[in-house]
Order: sequence, then structure tokens, then C-alpha cells
Amino acid sequence: MLIGLAARKAKAVRLHQGLAETPHRAVVPGPVLAQVWRPDPATVHAMSAALKECTVPQARSSPTALRPTAAGQVECIACATAPDITDWRRIGTVLGNADLPAKKRPDAVDAIVAWTAVKHRSAVVFTSDPGDIGAYVEAIGAEDVHIVTV
Repeated sequence: MLIGLAARKAKAVRLHQGLAETPHRAVVPGPVLAQVWRPDPATVHAMSAALKECTVPQARSSPTALRPTAAGQVECIACATAPDITDWRRIGTVLGNADLPAKKRPDAVDAIVAWTAVKHRSAVVFTSDPGDIGAYVEAIGAEDVHIVTV
């Protein structure tokens, strides 16, 4: 999704704009941001604009996961809670157990995306790699993660 936003692809831009009204901001795990970020001006500009409406869990300068409401500021427990050793082990296990598409190699960043989606229950993952993300979600054993190809 971030690659699509950086390239200003129409579908990615429309989907991202649609997320602006949701109570929970789009989640961009830190490793995903690191994998996509490049120091060229066009990417910096596009990513900086998109990230204003996203949350990067555990990042100090990131917007909060949940938008403020009339009832006050609440917090997303899944975003506010750092992974523990057991979580990192589970992600590693998923890397080893996922039935990836042919010619694909295990990718820790994709596994982190799947794990983050599973933690959020009924999450939607926007990706250009639906086969990879789907394989990790399946290896985790979740049935309530929805994958949308961008």
C-alpha cells in the first residue's frame, strides 16, 4: 500500500482517503515503513503526507492509533502494547510454517504485517503481495483478516 501511495496510484490513494474517516488510523508497522522509505524527495513528500493519517505503533512522533472522540482520547491496546518475546517467536514460527507462493522466500516484514493484522481482529490488509500475506495469516490460523490487493 505504501508503495502504491508513493507512486500515487489511483486505487491506493482512494483507499487511503477512505480510511481518513475511520475511528482507527491505518497501521504501518515500523519495519514496513523502513522497508519502503527512500531518501528521494518524491518518496519523502508522498510518504510524509500519507503518514499523517497513519499510526506507527510504538513510535513517539506518530499520531495516536485512535482518533479523538467527544468521549475523550482512548487508546488501541494492540497498538500500545509492544510485542513480547513470545510474539517474536510466533512470528519466527510463522516464517518457517507459511506455505508461500512458488519462488517466494520468507519475509519477516510481511510476517509482521500479518501478525499486526491478527492482533487487531477483523483487520483489512492492503497489499500488493496478497499471496504472501495470506500465507502468513493462514499459518497463524486466523480467519478474520481480510486482504485487499492494491
